[in-house]
Amino acid sequence: MKAVRVHANGGPEALKYEDVETPRPKPGEVLVKIEVSGVNFIDVQYRAGKYKPPQLPFVDGMEAAGTVAEIGEGVEGVTRLAVGDRVAYTMILGTYAEYQAVPAARVVALPDHVDFRSGAAVMLQGTTAHYLTHSTFPLAPGDTALVHAGAGGVGQLIIQAARKRGARVISTAGTEAKADLARAAGAEHVIIYTHQDFEAEVKRLTGGRGVDVVYDSVGKDTFDKSLNCLRPRGVLALFGFSSGPVPPFDPALLGAKGSLFLTRPGLNQYIATRDELVTRTSDLFEWLKSGELRLRMDTDFPLAEAARAHTELEARRTTGKLLLQIGGR
Repeated sequence: MKAVRVHANGGPEALKYEDVETPRPKPGEVLVKIEVSGVNFIDVQYRAGKYKPPQLPFVDGMEAAGTVAEIGEGVEGVTRLAVGDRVAYTMILGTYAEYQAVPAARVVALPDHVDFRSGAAVMLQGTTAHYLTHSTFPLAPGDTALVHAGAGGVGQLIIQAARKRGARVISTAGTEAKADLARAAGAEHVIIYTHQDFEAEVKRLTGGRGVDVVYDSVGKDTFDKSLNCLRPRGVLALFGFSSGPVPPFDPALLGAKGSLFLTRPGLNQYIATRDELVTRTSDLFEWLKSGELRLRMDTDFPLAEAARAHTELEARRTTGKLLLQIGGR
């Protein structure tokens, strides 16, 4: 089969499109013929060596949708999956490939109204938006949230999920065009951080109180001011590092700034059980059906051009979701 592998960590040129052996499912696994893979910042971090893969070389990618091609022994006792079922999954390394063997317990069936592109686009970023707004800091009517990078794929979904919970959303974006996307997703106010000090604007928009929660996927460039934007006992949910890792700091700073809470949540811990995975994805699929959740797919690339997809993502020239077309639509 064709796959995109990394033999040595590096830039986008480290992604090699090549022939590899097609896997076979082990007990408890299903073999998925992948139709579409999502492209996410975590893929960039694995490629660059910021996250360590189990081995080198490895197939990059953490999110896909496709069709069950083969069932491993014992799967019937875990799920009701059958050959030919349309499915999706996330947080399993190796989706930049035509086939992947994955644990059946990590796979969810796609309902008829969710196509492969939507299935691949919603799994990682959608479940992230769900756990942040429903579990990490469960938003309620009257809460105010600051969402960084509101025009990005996950940012737009967080905004929509937050508004569905009844929260007021303030967002940041780098350009007026990106600000329009955040507003379209439901942000009440969008701060263009290249022209405005987002900390001062948040304080102004909240009458000096600060926000209840900051959902921050940027990291180094926003960390200090994100803390300053919080009300006393507010929560900073630092779930990504697109600008780089946050330098070490003294935890006493959290007390000095108002008994703040800092958490570094990760998706794997919020879909640790099949019940939790199914609950989150079932909500997302229902919201897609009702129109309460809208996906913005930015660009589709062929699998052979995964390196170009990474280049566009790292340059922040994208708005919405990037996808790799592998087996067709």
